[in-house]
Amino acid sequence: QVQLVESGGGLVQPGGSLRLSCAASRIITNIQTMGWYRQAPGKQRELVATITTGGNTNYADSVKGRFTISRDNAKNTVSLQMNSLKPEDTAVYYCNSRHLSGYNYWGQGTQVTVSS
Repeated sequence: QVQLVESGGGLVQPGGSLRLSCAASRIITNIQTMGWYRQAPGKQRELVATITTGGNTNYADSVKGRFTISRDNAKNTVSLQMNSLKPEDTAVYYCNSRHLSGYNYWGQGTQVTVSS
C-alpha cells in the first residue's frame, strides 16, 4: 500500500512562512496531478493548490500570491511554500496525488497553526 507522508507543519506567527513537503513511500507511475488541500475545524476540505505533470498550477484565490506549489516528477514529491501566513490559513493540510485512472492517494495530514 502506497503512503503519502507530509512534513513541515507547525506553529507560526502571522506573516511568517512554512514549507510543507510530501513524499510517497514508493514511486507511483502515471501520476497526473499532485496537490495540497486543507481542512479547518468545522469546515469542508478545500483545494489549496495543484500542479500537473507539465507544471501547470492552480491556486485557491485565498492563497494566490502567497503560496507556491512545486513538484519533482521523478521522485513523486510535492512541496508547498507558504508565505505571509494568516490566522485563517490554520488547518490540517493534506497532500494528494491523482493517478491517471482517477484514483486519489492521500496523506495523513499535517497541522498548520498561524497564531501570535
